[in-house]
Amino acid sequence: MWGGRFASGPAAIMEEINASIGFDKKLYKEDIKGSSAHAAMLAAQGIISAADYDEIEKGLKTILAEIESGKFVFSRKLEDIHMNIEARLAELIGSAAGRLHTARSRNDQVALDFRLWVREETDKTIQSIRHLIETLLGRADQEVETLMPGFTHLQVAQPITLGHHLMAYVEMFGRDLSRMHDARERMNESPLGAAALAGTSFPTDRFMTAKALGFREPTRNSIDSVSDRDFALEFLSATAICATHLSRLAEEIVIWSTAQFNFIHLPDSFSTGSSIMPQKKNPDAAELVRAKTGRINGSLIALLTIMKGLPLAYSKDMQEDKEQVFDAAQSLELSLAAMAGMIGDLEINRDVMKKAAGSGYSTATDLADWLVRKLGLPFREAHHITGHAVALAEKKKCNLSDLTLEDLKTVYPDITEDVFDVLSVEKSVQSRKSYGGTAPQEVRRQIDYWKKRLAKA
Repeated sequence: MWGGRFASGPAAIMEEINASIGFDKKLYKEDIKGSSAHAAMLAAQGIISAADYDEIEKGLKTILAEIESGKFVFSRKLEDIHMNIEARLAELIGSAAGRLHTARSRNDQVALDFRLWVREETDKTIQSIRHLIETLLGRADQEVETLMPGFTHLQVAQPITLGHHLMAYVEMFGRDLSRMHDARERMNESPLGAAALAGTSFPTDRFMTAKALGFREPTRNSIDSVSDRDFALEFLSATAICATHLSRLAEEIVIWSTAQFNFIHLPDSFSTGSSIMPQKKNPDAAELVRAKTGRINGSLIALLTIMKGLPLAYSKDMQEDKEQVFDAAQSLELSLAAMAGMIGDLEINRDVMKKAAGSGYSTATDLADWLVRKLGLPFREAHHITGHAVALAEKKKCNLSDLTLEDLKTVYPDITEDVFDVLSVEKSVQSRKSYGGTAPQEVRRQIDYWKKRLAKA
């Protein structure tokens, strides 16, 4: 490739550090697709002959078949997927192959291939997130009235329903879905035709190639076209945020499946045993989802660091972009699939959850609200009185609902029998009817909203 400029070939160590074929061969479909569109445009513009185009197209189809059948031999000496395909094309069709690279550089070629790959992976990720949301909606629908404790600081705070808790994750993954859609919209511009960095003197039609490759339009600045990796960074950023949400849910699955919590039983298909302790059932799938977040975050930080000091336009540093994105995409795909499987097959211990919902004086806020609503006390005074009631229950080693009316009157004499209407976990949950609250009717409203939203998307 460099024969006109260099008198000798690269040193072995240069070949080792320079070659990318070991990982960028993953882009073979995108490279062939982009080359086919480019050749068709060159022919349509009269830059190459129709006969040369026919030969190029036939050769590219042959190469695609060879790669997919496992017959293609990749060479490290040819550095990357682009030169491997071009060299094989020359073997197949001769000098016509040399016309394919007219009005094109490896700079815009790799920018195109990578963008096509990330766009397709974004589409796959969108579908995977949708599937997880649908799985969560199905379980939330089943658990609309299942009582459980809500936590702050991992301490029992107020009674909620499991359906409401699961819908919190629907909101998180819904934002992830939105971020992926937004990222796809921004990346949907074609860099093909920017050439090395300055465009080309040939009468190309970049709108034709953009349309052929399914892009909204071509990019508008040739320098930015070959040096931009925002599309990869944005995909990694959205991936890292989604992985963080997955990790939070995975952590709860790990905690809830312990003997101490016993809220859930994990299916055997997403658990493993111990080599020494026969009784163990380990939540390995959830733990691995949790761990892959670190790996995905690392990919994002790596690419941000690679790009942070690069002058315009293209630099070889950008060769280090692909492995990070390939790895993060695979990790997220596995994590989303594993989480959907776990959520779909979880066995819920509803009685244990309900009992825990009433622990830790979880209806204390309901008592304070009752004092405000029924007796007209300022909330801060009601908060203070309720604190005394909790201290009394703690001293008597009972729940708030187990205190007698006489007990409560020692705390505040105007308390009446009506107070017991709000001290049970059932009444507490049913009273939380504010928009987005945990009352079953509100959770059903949330579920209906998301079902309709997904149906429109």
